[in-house]
Amino acid sequence: MNHTLLIEQTEAFVREQLGQDTTGHDWWHSDRVRNTAAVIAGIEKADVLICTLAALLHDVADEKLNPSKEEGLLKVRTWLDAHLDNSGQIDHIMLIIETMSFSGGSGAPMATLEGQVVQDADRLDALGAIGIARTFVFSGAKGRPMFDPDIAPRGESLQKEYRDYSKGTAVNHFYEKLLKLKDLMNTAYGRKLAEERHQFMLGFLDQFYKEWNADGE
Repeated sequence: MNHTLLIEQTEAFVREQLGQDTTGHDWWHSDRVRNTAAVIAGIEKADVLICTLAALLHDVADEKLNPSKEEGLLKVRTWLDAHLDNSGQIDHIMLIIETMSFSGGSGAPMATLEGQVVQDADRLDALGAIGIARTFVFSGAKGRPMFDPDIAPRGESLQKEYRDYSKGTAVNHFYEKLLKLKDLMNTAYGRKLAEERHQFMLGFLDQFYKEWNADGE
């Protein structure tokens, strides 16, 4: 099979599915995750093709963008069945996509190195400067305020927090999810990248509170 053609077809499909998204789960998110996954895969000696395809397709199946998780997964499976003739590769890609959601950190661990790589790449895109930008874009799209000092971060199930858009604030999302991601990374190189981005977010929060409180010091 021509892998270059397959990747080009996958890119076109993902652009078609996610090109109009305005919540931070758009084509460019999938493209960044694909690029990061390829870098990590090269360092960790994972299958780059599997990582690339799973990274590109992961949000096409996301339950936030489909009537249900099952319908999203069926959409991806149907597309793969029509474009990839290796059932083992299809099963591997689907296993990654089915398992990789954040799920409050309580989901099943990734069963393969490729899954660990793609999950790390997806989590890295929720960290650092890009992660900060995506948090505020997503919160604005869902009608959540930027910050409210009278609303404390929630301590209940992160899965519940992640799906309940009617509560919380953008800044609280740092404490409810983003600052926890560093300790959930799977690969050594993923952990290295996460540490740098984690520190950047802590610096952002320090500056945010300084400006919010009109603190000139």
